[in-house]
Amino acid sequence: MKNISIWITTMRLRTLPLSISGIILASCFAAYNSLFDWKVCVLAILTTLSFQILSNLANDYGDGVKGTDNKDRIGPERAIQSGKISPEDMFSAIKINVLISIVLAFLLVFTAFGVKYFYLTLIFFVLGLACIIAAIRYTVGKNAYGYNGLGDIFVFLFFGLLSVIGCYVLYAKTVDHVVFLPACTIGFLSAAVLNLNNMRDIVSDKKSQKITLAVKLGIDNAKKYHVALVVLAIVLSTLFAILYYTSPFNLIFMVTYIPLIVHIRTVIKNTDSKLLDPELKKVAFTTVILAILMGVGHLL
Repeated sequence: MKNISIWITTMRLRTLPLSISGIILASCFAAYNSLFDWKVCVLAILTTLSFQILSNLANDYGDGVKGTDNKDRIGPERAIQSGKISPEDMFSAIKINVLISIVLAFLLVFTAFGVKYFYLTLIFFVLGLACIIAAIRYTVGKNAYGYNGLGDIFVFLFFGLLSVIGCYVLYAKTVDHVVFLPACTIGFLSAAVLNLNNMRDIVSDKKSQKITLAVKLGIDNAKKYHVALVVLAIVLSTLFAILYYTSPFNLIFMVTYIPLIVHIRTVIKNTDSKLLDPELKKVAFTTVILAILMGVGHLL
């Protein structure tokens, strides 16, 4: 039971709700257009969760073997860092997770498209492989993109654009302009969560030569960048509400602006990186709530 508990902790369950926020939103848009398929929804959620868990395991492995996770790190203690899981066992877990992710992605794509939509099937198989590679290469390998300030771009692409737009295509077999602004909104907020993580660890990352975008910008500019991400998410989601307004229910997601604005003030005034850790949960949770309310509001 102790070993199971360690592995569950290593999977970082608190990161999982954010990863499926785009799936929830896309599913609501699909339901609005009478395109919802519960089998596609369940498989999309399971596949996305497998990608996120793979990313968490690979992140622990990559940062652990490189020595980035050390005593200077502010965030929660990692498994390899603590010695609770060996690098060899973690690598084995990663390989098992890759196989699970491939099987789930195959089932998802085949369920959504079958043999009727051959080109979409081919495209989404490639995208599935890209998700697996991106999940691993964030911290693993000599040229890990997370060590070169590119993590934010990949998070925006995969958690925002691909998550929302890609999932909608799984239902509709085509792209709809209605999903673009929500996709960018989720993408910017997801990038903000990553930036918070990087601002929190900016000192230890700099010492370990993990050159995140926050390290490149410096703490003051990283704060400005963070504010820009959250403000862009607010502006784009407001624009979406105006352009696609049909009833007051469409606007219920705007209640999430309150914690986001409070969060911006907290980040601007922050002088202790340790106090940024609780903000991670707040922004991640707010993003999930925003996705749910935006989707449900659109349905209503």
